Amino acid sequence: MIVLVINCGSSSLKYQLIDSDTKQVLAGGICERIGLDMGNLKHKPAGHDPVVIEAKMENHEIAVSMVLDALTDKKYGVISDLSKINAVGHRVVHGGEKFASSTLITDEVIEAIEECNDLAPLHNPANLIGIRACKSLMKDVPMVAVFDTAFHQTIPDKAYLYALPLEYYENYKIRKYGFHGTSHSYVSKRMAEFCGLDINNSKIIVCHLGNGASISAVLNGKSVDTSMGFTPLSGLVMGTRSGDIDPSIIEYIAKKENKNLDEIMHLLNKESGIQGMSQVSSDFRDINKAMEQGNEKARMAFDVFVYRVVKYIGGFIASMNGVDAIAFTAGVGENDPKVRYDVCQYLKFMGITIDEEANKLRGKEVMISTPDSKVKVAVIPTNEELTIAKETVALL
Repeated sequence: MIVLVINCGSSSLKYQLIDSDTKQVLAGGICERIGLDMGNLKHKPAGHDPVVIEAKMENHEIAVSMVLDALTDKKYGVISDLSKINAVGHRVVHGGEKFASSTLITDEVIEAIEECNDLAPLHNPANLIGIRACKSLMKDVPMVAVFDTAFHQTIPDKAYLYALPLEYYENYKIRKYGFHGTSHSYVSKRMAEFCGLDINNSKIIVCHLGNGASISAVLNGKSVDTSMGFTPLSGLVMGTRSGDIDPSIIEYIAKKENKNLDEIMHLLNKESGIQGMSQVSSDFRDINKAMEQGNEKARMAFDVFVYRVVKYIGGFIASMNGVDAIAFTAGVGENDPKVRYDVCQYLKFMGITIDEEANKLRGKEVMISTPDSKVKVAVIPTNEELTIAKETVALL
């Protein structure tokens, strides 16, 4: 089955066309600067050089139309016509408690996703724009919504409830939801295969470390806890996000700096994290260069990040009463050997020893713990698009 995977942002649209039978990515790319003066489509057909098309994309429907034109173009297209696309899988960030699994998109499902907009105001509205654009242009093609939050719907109430008056959960569904679910689902399953574990009898920790970062505890194939909460702001220190803080800090800064709530939330989401602490960058490549040059602020930000990762790993090991394997994934997890090494140095007491040569590899599936380590540690490149395609095919 040929599946078009769509991941819509507020001003961007990522896509991959995947043959689910062979797992081959036929083409992929991104539309950027949608709604601005001039945008561009970067299209990469399998086995060919990338193509960059500059054009004004006033809205997401125009962007989707450009993607479909690129996929069927006589020079750099990969399918003869749109009838070759059997289904479309859409990434949707927040499904609330309504969706514990992927679902066929209907008018009722769209309404239910809209009801979750205030839980993910930066993501869900953009996801819906992509869904509506595709439905307008491909009326007879079945479409599936795959939710970032769905994998974490198995988390028990003792882990997802906040210590607020219960009516805030009952009335407004304020609770931990967790995110990066498609990544945690794929990586935990692939980690079990890679390590020769029975996924139904396993304790796996997945460290999805990128500009946005989260850790999950996966017990017998099911998520039982995760670091992100009601929104993607909580948990680990991230590229520009603060992660966990004392809530009273919000009031304190507001009074000291005469800032309103919107300004404080912008500060926590866009000006904090690695970038805010280091005053260098949110990119770990820049942080590593700065540390090599003796920048103490960069070193401090790096150490804070690593320490927070270790604390979550340790807590999740305790909650599962042990661990069989730890997986590193996403941009930082797959490509930063120093992050992986420094995290695992804290875990030596558990019998983990890192193979320093294997750990030098970047972006490849590799076991980085030595054969005599009591806990297996590996790098597993994530593949959220393939997961979305698989979920789409399985549902249809």
